[in-house]
Amino acid sequence: MDRRVILAIVLMLIVAIVPSILFPPKRPVAPKIPARASAALPAPSAATPPGPLALAPAPPPTLAAAETVWVESAHYRFGFSTRGGALVSAELLDFQSFAPSDKRVPVELVPADRPLLSARLAVGSDTLALADLSFTPSTQALSVTRDTALVLVAQRAGTDIRLTYAFSPEDYRFRVHGHVGGLGPTGAVLVLGLGDGVRSVEADSVDDFRHYAVVTKAARTQSTAFASLKPGEQKVLDGPFEWVGIKSKYFLIGALAIDSGEAQFAGSIAVGGPRTGRLASRAAVSATLAVAPTGEFNFSVYAGPLEYRRLVRIGHGLDDANPYGGFLRPIIQPVSAFVVNVLLWMHEKLHLAYGWVLIIFGVLVRLLLWPLNQRAMESSLRMQAVGPLIKSVQDRYKNEPDRLQREMLKIYREHQVNPFGGCLPMVLPMPVLFALFFVFANTIEFRGVPFLWLPDLSRSDPYFIIPIVMGLSMFVLSKVGQMGMPPNPQAATMLYVMPVFMTILFMRFASGLNLYYAVSNLFSIPQQYGLAQRRRRQTGRPSSG
Repeated sequence: MDRRVILAIVLMLIVAIVPSILFPPKRPVAPKIPARASAALPAPSAATPPGPLALAPAPPPTLAAAETVWVESAHYRFGFSTRGGALVSAELLDFQSFAPSDKRVPVELVPADRPLLSARLAVGSDTLALADLSFTPSTQALSVTRDTALVLVAQRAGTDIRLTYAFSPEDYRFRVHGHVGGLGPTGAVLVLGLGDGVRSVEADSVDDFRHYAVVTKAARTQSTAFASLKPGEQKVLDGPFEWVGIKSKYFLIGALAIDSGEAQFAGSIAVGGPRTGRLASRAAVSATLAVAPTGEFNFSVYAGPLEYRRLVRIGHGLDDANPYGGFLRPIIQPVSAFVVNVLLWMHEKLHLAYGWVLIIFGVLVRLLLWPLNQRAMESSLRMQAVGPLIKSVQDRYKNEPDRLQREMLKIYREHQVNPFGGCLPMVLPMPVLFALFFVFANTIEFRGVPFLWLPDLSRSDPYFIIPIVMGLSMFVLSKVGQMGMPPNPQAATMLYVMPVFMTILFMRFASGLNLYYAVSNLFSIPQQYGLAQRRRRQTGRPSSG
């Protein structure tokens, strides 16, 4: 029974993970960071005679040269173009880029020459792209040390178009308030472009692109992977949505309509972009928002890390933008959230590196399971003791299945044997192991965290030391567990096959996951040895070689 449980769990792991390991697509070339424009104040646009707002696809005959207004706090540096008020840069100063083309620079989320928040207004059949307007900023540069705002103003047909961006020094979320004068009684629709992807800043861009997706929140969170969209394919996502975003492995750019009284996004459109192999790094995403007849509209923008605690504080299910578990999510998500909170709490309270936190966590899990392991071994000893009785009953009633079942249950009751007693201690650690797999694959707190010779706990060991230690610990644990057991060719084969198989499988997994599993196995060996010695004394059987 125990071996079947092991094989079932391993097969689940294989189905979920191995295909992407065995058949990796070609690595796309990471785009370079765009050159930064100066932050000079542009000349005001010329006013036109008063009148209603005229929406037309053609741009004005002359436009001032686009400049970039920089907004900077201790944690971020955002750049806004005076051409349309688009977001042309989003640097996260607390996070380092690991892209091969970057050299010790902060994370930049906006792809080269592909700005975000490029909006257009639709009134009936007429459309006005804000990129056709030159905006005058309220300041050339903004240092955010307290709550403050940047105001951009443009004129069209004698009416003002005003964008106000409000910032907080500690928050990657900023608020957007817009006003468009001269609208009719039906108002308008704002089509907000969220760009066509987040710039990859990971050393393994292929793995990063696997996580690229459009995420939306209506009654529940929905994720549409970029890889599921064919080039040019258009997918309409029906709202209303509280928020719409684009995510990579560790970062999110999203538009949020979550404050009380705000109109929600009516829907979203995703259009597939070019791809390399089976993956796509681009998919144009836009969202629609109603503009009241007064010309007012409001929403927020989050451009920052997928930090679990930060997103939980924002609320509205934004933490679901980074789900754990894949198709096992209903089971894995709660366990993963619990494990993340425990690891973060231990790191903060014990003031230890995450590597040592993982070691302590692995020991604690085994300590909690120690009593269960004791009871499981006692059940196994009783099961082994009644083995001859079970075999005798099986031989006697092999042609009477109902009678055989009754007699076996009678033996179990009389000798207080639970035939499944040895399974529970083996099954209980597996949700934690599965949860840790997804935690290390998605949790930004472990991104780039070194430990001893390991450069990054979220990536594989470049020297394969930890996976080998894990495999050896698994072999020793199994070897000790067979001490005093009757000869079993199948068990002897599994003794060698499973550690080798698991070592190969875990070679490319996160080194933090391997560290936890190796520590868990090593800490279990003394208990397994003591229980095996007790079994050998009770059965009078020498150690198996």
